[in-house]
Amino acid sequence: MSKTKVFCFGFGQVAESFINKLISEKKVFDLSVTSRQETHQIEFNNIKINSYQFTEDKFDNSIEKKIEEADYILVSIPPIDGKDIAANYLDINLKNTINCKWITYLSATSVYGDHKGDWVNEDSATQPTSDSGISRLEAEKRWKSLSNKKNFPLQIFRLAGIYSNEFNILKRLKTGKVQIVDKKNHFFSRIHVEDIANILFKSLDNFKNNEIYNICDDKPASQIEVAAYGAKLLKLKKPNSVKPEELESEMLQNFYKDSKKVDNKKMKAFFKYDLKYPSYEEGLNNIFNNGV
Repeated sequence: MSKTKVFCFGFGQVAESFINKLISEKKVFDLSVTSRQETHQIEFNNIKINSYQFTEDKFDNSIEKKIEEADYILVSIPPIDGKDIAANYLDINLKNTINCKWITYLSATSVYGDHKGDWVNEDSATQPTSDSGISRLEAEKRWKSLSNKKNFPLQIFRLAGIYSNEFNILKRLKTGKVQIVDKKNHFFSRIHVEDIANILFKSLDNFKNNEIYNICDDKPASQIEVAAYGAKLLKLKKPNSVKPEELESEMLQNFYKDSKKVDNKKMKAFFKYDLKYPSYEEGLNNIFNNGV
């Protein structure tokens, strides 16, 4: 049986969860990843993986052959100084791909900006307000342009706020490292990292070129609502809330400028996918019951 060749620009929690899914589905694969460190070997779930150096100004030349031969290329590196370094690399260095079935660029729902609590779908206006949202939208345009220019098969996943067993509000509530912000009509969407991995796996055999999908659960909610639910699970008192203007973090202030409910119908219909965690309630219950 020939091995499926997977190349990951970046190897954070989404890429790791995707690889765990491939392992659990008994997929035979060869994996290469990048990091900012000097090229080295890492061990992940008893698999030895080459991690190649890749930064905005330095990269290991060995990655060219690995990318050329890859069946699937997952891009999870965020823009750096407004530029997508993976797209730039492929544009300059990659002559052709032999096997490529898809490149998946992981974007973010911050590209929509503020819709005053209304629903948004993939056809809604993109009017980002934050620097990260503006950079993400520029990166999407760069990937679409590159896909057209080099005939790369591309799909873009706009991810909502990611949570997981490692990163979630229950942990932050237990350590007291959570600021509850009281802002009327502030909605945002989230997605459990396992659901992202499952959809990526579904897309191995179900792909349509140059499509964009919102990857989020069914229940947009305010932070107050999610924190209250988490505090109830942990039998803790709900933390005190602050006003948005009292926040010291500029990133958090930007986050609270945007309010929207993200629609996921296109994702569910195309990938024929039933969410494992359709809302924060199922997700937090699972995390709580598995001993956070």
